[in-house]
Amino acid sequence: MTRREAIESAVRILAPRIPRHEFEAVTDHALGSRGLHTANPETAAWLSLTAYIRHRLTDYDELLDDGYDAESARFFVLDDMNGVLEDWGSPRRVSGEEAE
Repeated sequence: MTRREAIESAVRILAPRIPRHEFEAVTDHALGSRGLHTANPETAAWLSLTAYIRHRLTDYDELLDDGYDAESARFFVLDDMNGVLEDWGSPRRVSGEEAE
């Protein structure tokens, strides 16, 4: 199994109802991120998935632009992130203690 196949499989398990275009974006990010290059496929998929949701589907970046620090901005988008994960059929949720 290639790394791409392993990450795709992990994304499908983590978010079985993720729309196709978002599936591709999350997978490509997990593969292209230097920071995720050495992570196991499941970790790379989860971190890429949560980063995608945070930056593309919540007000996180706008909160940062408005002067909130990253920790506060993450707190304010937590429910929105978990709502997307629920909609996509994910068995996992983001907690307030997670760094990424």
